[in-house]
Amino acid sequence: MGFPDTFKALSDPVRREILSMLKKGRLSAGDIASHFDMTGATVSYHLKQLKKADLIYESKEKNFIYYSLNTSVFEEIMLWVSQFTGSSHTEENYDEENEEE
Repeated sequence: MGFPDTFKALSDPVRREILSMLKKGRLSAGDIASHFDMTGATVSYHLKQLKKADLIYESKEKNFIYYSLNTSVFEEIMLWVSQFTGSSHTEENYDEENEEE
């Protein structure tokens, strides 16, 4: 996974809506498409972008493809973001750490 692909995928409101839908469990492409007023090809494009960013994965069952969230990528994002919100990274601590160098 690369952060550029992840953040690019997350920047689109349709893709964020698809991710929200998948919070409740896996869905088929048809189930996902039925929530949008767009062509199947457009929905397929959005799913492809989400897969490219490793935010979702697909599983095939008989004649259907189901999509699910890849929660490990969200955990990686949260860990990365948390470095900017922790108390050990306050401006005061940053100044103290840099004085020692």
